[in-house]
Amino acid sequence: MAIIKSVRGFTPQIGENCFLADNAAIIGDVVMGRDCSIWFGTVLRGDVNSIRIGNGVNIQDGSVLHTLYEKSTVEIGDHVSVGHNVTIHGATIKDYALIGMGATVLDHAVVGEGAIVAAGALVLSGTIIEPGSIWAGVPAKFVKKVEPAQAKEINQKIAHNYLMYAGWYKE
Repeated sequence: MAIIKSVRGFTPQIGENCFLADNAAIIGDVVMGRDCSIWFGTVLRGDVNSIRIGNGVNIQDGSVLHTLYEKSTVEIGDHVSVGHNVTIHGATIKDYALIGMGATVLDHAVVGEGAIVAAGALVLSGTIIEPGSIWAGVPAKFVKKVEPAQAKEINQKIAHNYLMYAGWYKE
């Protein structure tokens, strides 16, 4: 069973039909929508500020979400896919965005709807990534625009696949 821990008077709120891996840790001021999956070794640490996660979000193995005390929050929209070993620290990720494996998104960055952050990218604090764009590199820079419908379709497919994968663990 996942570690679900209250801290500072905040108890995580988990929506309906969510999969929480046995060794995932959900701590403090975390509110998660329905149909989410939080995978093995993932930490959602809402001890110093809030983490808000929409519906149909998958946060894959080894990822860490955290914030700055009284200065930043994590806000993740609907149908977002967060790849393996991602760090999101005090950033906003809009609906249907995709954060590639090993990427880091720092405080006050905003990843727009349907945007893609490539694997291994470092999104610096305060960066604004336009909707439907692809960013890559260290530090991350604009690569190209992608059709919003195409980005939404790609991420919907990933999000729906992860909902299916999560179902395998509920049997």
